[in-house]
Amino acid sequence: MRMRKLGGSGIDVPVIGLGCMVMPGFYAAGSEEESIATLHRAAEIGVTMLDSSDLYGNGKNEELIGRAIAGRRDGYFIVTKFGNVRTPDGKPSVDGRPDYVQQACEASLKRLNIDTIDLYYQHRVDPTVPIEETVGAMGRLVEQGKVRFIGLSEAAPGTIRRGHATFPVAAVQTEYSLWSRDVEDEVLPLTKELGIAFVAYSPLGRGIFGGEVTGADSLAEGDRRRDHPRFQGAALERNLKLLEPVRALAEKKDATVAQIAIAWVLARGDNVIAIPGTRKIPHLEANAAAAAIELSPQEVAALDAAIPPGAAEGTRYPAGQLAMLNR
Repeated sequence: MRMRKLGGSGIDVPVIGLGCMVMPGFYAAGSEEESIATLHRAAEIGVTMLDSSDLYGNGKNEELIGRAIAGRRDGYFIVTKFGNVRTPDGKPSVDGRPDYVQQACEASLKRLNIDTIDLYYQHRVDPTVPIEETVGAMGRLVEQGKVRFIGLSEAAPGTIRRGHATFPVAAVQTEYSLWSRDVEDEVLPLTKELGIAFVAYSPLGRGIFGGEVTGADSLAEGDRRRDHPRFQGAALERNLKLLEPVRALAEKKDATVAQIAIAWVLARGDNVIAIPGTRKIPHLEANAAAAAIELSPQEVAALDAAIPPGAAEGTRYPAGQLAMLNR
């Protein structure tokens, strides 16, 4: 597995990590046994960065990872997040209060059954709390030895600058794929300028480049993607056509569409890391193999032209979730 620097942390991490959100059944039901086997296989092939959140499964995802890594802690780089919460009546909200930062970290450490979180993100930026206060509290976690490095997820350029000036931010995590290219205007260049790692979540476009989404009928009842505009009706049918140039290049390079999509993300900068999500070993292994695929500048440019920014029809989140993003 190829490695890259995690921002200014001084440590190397794999260019491809494992997004664990799908393991509690966000998109479809899955077994704990299958997920744990996948987590064990990940370490064997060098996909040692496991990305979770206290939101995923309401903490169940962290508990699952804790059981999977028991007795194997040194073989993994554990990443989790805080701040994306639910109100008592179940509505989505955010919480970046310093007291909550400490509380959330303690709870995640307990669920993961570890002493230190390797990388701790603010999952969503709280508009009611100055970023300096939230990041300051995260920095204190580092000083306490409970967290090694900190990061921000879905943060606006100004927020990133202010946060990084308060305490060094090792990584910024944002959705990035061939059909979600918003970060190219400001966020991605800013991370390069500040020496911060850029971690791309959903590099397969929430599965659109994974090969299993063939139409609305291919999404199971209860699949969260059914609420996303890009996966609805005529928009999905048009968006599936975006796969055609990727499929053509994949055939030329004896690769899969998913592997080309991941390789394209990794080609966007030497500070970029991808964390495709899966709970299945065959998908894990195939995704990891994308690290060995080199796209030429001409191939990257051809994909850029074939699927330009804004090519996907529909917003990348439903309206309510989109409103929670820091811009």
